[in-house]
Amino acid sequence: MPSHTSVPVTPPPTSYRALLRNREFAGLYTGSTLTASAATLSGFALGTLVNHQTRSPFLTAVSMYGATFATVLGALTLMSVADGNRPRRTLVLLQCVSLAGVAAQAIPGLPLAVRFVLLLVLGFFQSLGTGTRMGLLAEVVPTATYALARSLMNITSGGMAILGYAIGAVLLRYLGPQEVFVIAAGLTALALGVVAATVREHSIRLTRRPGLRQTWTTDIALFSHPGRRVLLLNLWVPNGLIVGCEALFLSYAPDDAGTLLAAGSAGMLLGDLTVGRLLDADRRRRYAFALRLLLAVPYLLFAVEPPTPVVAVAVFLAGAGFAATLPLQEQLLALTPDPVRGQVQGVESAGRMAWQGIGAAIAGGLAQYLGPGTTITTVAALSVAVTVFSRPSVVRARAVRAETVGA
Repeated sequence: MPSHTSVPVTPPPTSYRALLRNREFAGLYTGSTLTASAATLSGFALGTLVNHQTRSPFLTAVSMYGATFATVLGALTLMSVADGNRPRRTLVLLQCVSLAGVAAQAIPGLPLAVRFVLLLVLGFFQSLGTGTRMGLLAEVVPTATYALARSLMNITSGGMAILGYAIGAVLLRYLGPQEVFVIAAGLTALALGVVAATVREHSIRLTRRPGLRQTWTTDIALFSHPGRRVLLLNLWVPNGLIVGCEALFLSYAPDDAGTLLAAGSAGMLLGDLTVGRLLDADRRRRYAFALRLLLAVPYLLFAVEPPTPVVAVAVFLAGAGFAATLPLQEQLLALTPDPVRGQVQGVESAGRMAWQGIGAAIAGGLAQYLGPGTTITTVAALSVAVTVFSRPSVVRARAVRAETVGA
């Protein structure tokens, strides 16, 4: 009988170290980390500058998260470029735009109106960059390790946020916001260099020409699917409302805002590490609801105005609840056809970021009348309500069969 030689199959990476041996993933990961660091420093510097100039909780909150509003425009117009021709070139070009925008914030004496316009422009292009980056991520790592890769990126992003807020608070004691903007621009330039040097071009997944019509066609199909629709709701609204709570830290406790923001980022890091690295897919789905509750419930303590150490612990615990995005993102990816993975992930990210801006605007507006502490409690209670009432639909979404999107 003829003998058959079996071809060994390389198993997918099962550890962060193994993932980082992939040169392209390492480049995407490093570029994303540097970009997140720059965004943290830039946002904290701008929030501090606006708070000093206006003393307005609403404007301060919007200045820190205002760029997220424009991500919706990116998701509704040109997000199909995330799956289009030459994704590497597209990502490099978008990094150049980001560098120009961050550097412009360093111009001394720039009017606040111009700074807010820059925020909107950066938010638009940031949404396209995220979609392109996530589309590339789904190609450079095996599907079985996608959640592991996303968790590592989230962990590092959270870790850099901790350092960014802590370092930003220290820097602003000795430097002005303009100097911090310069540092953020330097980090953005470094991210551009890393991406350009490590990421290669990939196949064109989209069979139609990317543009406004293709974006709308895919978006309509995305939101017409009940399973994907409810997953997006849970990825966007509860998270955005809690980010609105975080946007009030500068108004609630100006001297301790850096500590509270760092505590939330530390909790996010721990949650992503635990859920992404230590739990398998089934257990991630099983704990998703509890994590979404954990995201908001600790903020209810603000109703009794506890001392700062207690608040920091509560914010830390709540930060771990952000890890609920991992199982929800896994479910969304499973319901998404390959040709439009970049656009769908870009829409998910853009909507999540946009709801951060919406949450910040809601919280900032309410704080004008209710005060920061009462507003934080109210917005957290609303997040809990959305999570609880949408749970049956999330459970049903697991059984919904994927349909073709953008065919």
